[in-house]
Amino acid sequence: MRLQFTVNSRLCEADDVWEGESLLFVLRERLGLWGAKNACEQGECGSCSVVLDGVLVCACLVGAGQAAGREIVTVEGLSDDDGLDPVQEAFLEAGAVQCGFCTPGLVVATHELLRRHPSPTDAEVREALAGNLCRCTGYEQILDAVRLAASAGPARRAE
Repeated sequence: MRLQFTVNSRLCEADDVWEGESLLFVLRERLGLWGAKNACEQGECGSCSVVLDGVLVCACLVGAGQAAGREIVTVEGLSDDDGLDPVQEAFLEAGAVQCGFCTPGLVVATHELLRRHPSPTDAEVREALAGNLCRCTGYEQILDAVRLAASAGPARRAE
């Protein structure tokens, strides 16, 4: 089947999609968007987090056909020609990027959290990012990055 959807503000098509393909597979293998990572394939790690019609989802759990006609934002869609998104910059500055496998999902989840709640408490950050696992940073640098991005304020963050 042929699917059409909007990815990072661009109309995209994927041809010859079979029924069992996940949105993650289509994003990575058919559209060449390598940011979302394929880790657990069970929605447990958050490495494949994307925003689907304004809702944070694990792309590995979404059937590609479910995304037809919908809007998707991946980590690639957060930056632009002017540079990285402030959340991406904060992750770099705080040392929250280690191996990089979990980073795209954490960045997307953080961006979505700050879009909804610009000044979260540490408890709210922990709850919002609970679905994202990281084996390298020990999480303190991730919390530092979220605090840093939140301090940038909504005027600097992309909507």
